[in-house]
Amino acid sequence: MPKHYCMNLFGTFWARDTSWIDRDVINHERIHTAQMRELLFIPFYIVYVLEWLFRIIQYRDIHKAYLNISFEREAYTHGHDHTYLKNRKPYSFLKYLKSNLTPL
Repeated sequence: MPKHYCMNLFGTFWARDTSWIDRDVINHERIHTAQMRELLFIPFYIVYVLEWLFRIIQYRDIHKAYLNISFEREAYTHGHDHTYLKNRKPYSFLKYLKSNLTPL
């Protein structure tokens, strides 16, 4: 895995170098875990990849496509809010799917 990347697999976090991981990154990944649970894990990954492929076609830029995946938009928007998961409504990522018309 590249340096300064973190991956969440079924609610476990994986990173080659953890020196850069702070509370906000952990919260970001916990938001992904909540999303995964809502979609029963495997469907989350299927939807994630399909949306990413759609966004690549839409934006013609891999990184911009990644930033505009609805799951990522929710996690990046609320990663700094450490109380977000306590108040988060189920399937909150859906509002980011609908609002993805404007690139980040």
